[in-house]
Amino acid sequence: MTETMKTITITCENTGRDYHVAPGTTVGELQQIIHPENRYPVMGALVNNQLQDLQYVIMAPSRINYVDMTSLDGYSVNTRSLIFVLYKAVTQLYPRRLLRVEYFLSNGIYCRISNPDTKLTAEIIDRLREEMRQIIAADYPITRENIPTEKVVQLFRKKGLKDKTDLLETRGKLYSSLYYIDKLPDYFYGTLCPSTGCLQTFGLIPYKGGMLLQLPDRHNPSELRPFIRQDKLFQVFNEHKEWAKILEVSDIGSLNKLTESKRDNPVIKISEALHEKKISQIADQIKSRRKKVKVILIAGPSSSGKTTFSKRLAVQLAVNGIRPVNLSLDNYFVNREDTPLDEKGEYDYETIDALDIATFTDNIRHLLAGEEVEIPKFSFEAGKRYYDGEKLRIAPNNVIIVEGIHGLNPKLTQLLPPDALFKIFVSALTSIAIDSHNLINPTDNRLIRRMVRDHKYRNNSATDTLKRWESVLLGEQKHIVPYQEEADAIFNSALIYELGALKTQAEPLLQEVAQQNPEYSKALRLLKFFSYIRAIPTNEIPPTSIIREFLGGSSFRY
Repeated sequence: MTETMKTITITCENTGRDYHVAPGTTVGELQQIIHPENRYPVMGALVNNQLQDLQYVIMAPSRINYVDMTSLDGYSVNTRSLIFVLYKAVTQLYPRRLLRVEYFLSNGIYCRISNPDTKLTAEIIDRLREEMRQIIAADYPITRENIPTEKVVQLFRKKGLKDKTDLLETRGKLYSSLYYIDKLPDYFYGTLCPSTGCLQTFGLIPYKGGMLLQLPDRHNPSELRPFIRQDKLFQVFNEHKEWAKILEVSDIGSLNKLTESKRDNPVIKISEALHEKKISQIADQIKSRRKKVKVILIAGPSSSGKTTFSKRLAVQLAVNGIRPVNLSLDNYFVNREDTPLDEKGEYDYETIDALDIATFTDNIRHLLAGEEVEIPKFSFEAGKRYYDGEKLRIAPNNVIIVEGIHGLNPKLTQLLPPDALFKIFVSALTSIAIDSHNLINPTDNRLIRRMVRDHKYRNNSATDTLKRWESVLLGEQKHIVPYQEEADAIFNSALIYELGALKTQAEPLLQEVAQQNPEYSKALRLLKFFSYIRAIPTNEIPPTSIIREFLGGSSFRY
């Protein structure tokens, strides 16, 4: 046998070079051979566009790209690994207490101890923070082992982690991967970094009766992301946690158990009733201020269900004797040649400066004064504003509903009377988790919605949607998130059952993403996510449901 037959060729995208190594070499061993230049610790590697930890064994020719936490993949690895270190600290100091990782909040992750008799004092949090630092300083290897799922379930059952046992029992896999830090096992959705020493930047502070695990800045990993108070968002998450108790569903495992027992139908009915109740309450808030409120501003990120929410709110307002008229912010784009440019020199349609705020303000003021206004239109094909004679006047029982991503930005409404405005933030703030240590990122919830909708109504592939998603998120961080606490009301459009309902339409789209595309790793991650979730039949979902905006079958016109 020749020398070349004993080796396989590895192409490293970091260095742009080929390497010949023996089959059975791990990704970590290869890293030691080629030393790819990374300013920050390597979190894992994309092997043929599939994210793997450094223990992954290479058996065939491959393309490898080592990732640090400045990439989305590496940042997710860092976040999961920090959660494991926090769990290790809780187990070391308080072995009879259970960590519950709750929500992405305030540029961090809100966590608590689920035992009702434990109050998380500042002193306890200080001790946990110091314990985390010691675990990181010890640079424990984070190792992975494939174990029969039956044994994993027994292990978690002894620890009292019912959420994990339900998840793994309903997933139906023969084997499951456990990760270890210093003999402490845990199960994670996704890969972890090679050792605790990679996790130098974190914070742990008291917040809202729990603690906030502060995360590093992805673009400047030696710095923490700034703490931002999101008290209104916290209140909405807490409200939905109480709703989850009503439904007896707090994680994917318990939802799967309901689906298996054919009891998912009440979950749909109760979830929809809770949505309707919340929309009714917001309409009642507006009614209580009806003598002053004349403009309702609705904002939210992509695929949050703003359009269906607006239509359902209009119905509830009508019940209260208030008749809404719609005014789109899209009408107020400046002409294309006047559109600001982004850092790449391309037209930036996402910035608020792409809107003619002066004309919008002038129109609203004249409408509030009872005058008739000719409404501008905007041709996206020509990039020009035009008028077609459509006029608008509001009666005493009218309110104007304005929907658009900049609805909460004070710059839009700074010259309008504050008492005349009612601001609503809409987003899909996923209220259940995979299990107690594995969150569902709300951005994934919205990504899945958008992927299904874009395929159904815009003939876009999953690859197209995945390719644009990071840019969408960057725009939201700049133009929407900073203003969400400005809202008078926040509506959580997520439905506890929706991921099971979206599954049958989303999975085939993800399976079409080709391996040579960089988006393949994201598609595989979402396919693994769906592997935890039992499909839920959609025939019982009402035609007015927000999820119908994405699945199809809505009775509203869009």
